[in-house]
Amino acid sequence: MTSFHERSPLRSTRAVLLALVVTAAVGLTACSHAMMLAGAGARRPAASEFGLGPRTSAQGRYIATLAPERPLRPRQMQTVRVTVTDDRGQAIDGATLTIDGGMPQHGHGLPTRPRVTRTLGDGAYDIDGVRFNMGGWWEFRVAIAGSAGADIVTFNLEL
Repeated sequence: MTSFHERSPLRSTRAVLLALVVTAAVGLTACSHAMMLAGAGARRPAASEFGLGPRTSAQGRYIATLAPERPLRPRQMQTVRVTVTDDRGQAIDGATLTIDGGMPQHGHGLPTRPRVTRTLGDGAYDIDGVRFNMGGWWEFRVAIAGSAGADIVTFNLEL
């Protein structure tokens, strides 16, 4: 049988390791909470930069407007229609759209991978799988690869 003194170093080592793991977990959690409270260095845009559009792309090639099937809400799977035109108002059909986004002040992206599921003509595309996991400021980015080249439209949304 093992005496108490022979087991003591093993118990001490386990206790130290457990303390280190707990300390690391608390530290990492505190850092993420502090980042969420203080923000990730992102500056909130002016109120005029928020909304469903129309919004002009970063390089001025496209104009896009979002039309959700119902008001955007956190914690709900949603479909959003986007209409894309060129800078003269002509519908852009046959474009490839890629969706991205996130919460700049929290440093995380969308919890889902939204994608175009239907091309409706007249520059309209349905995006399924849109979900925002919490309220606050979200960026919803639509990368467009069409006849005028590649560009990105960013929508600032308040949920």
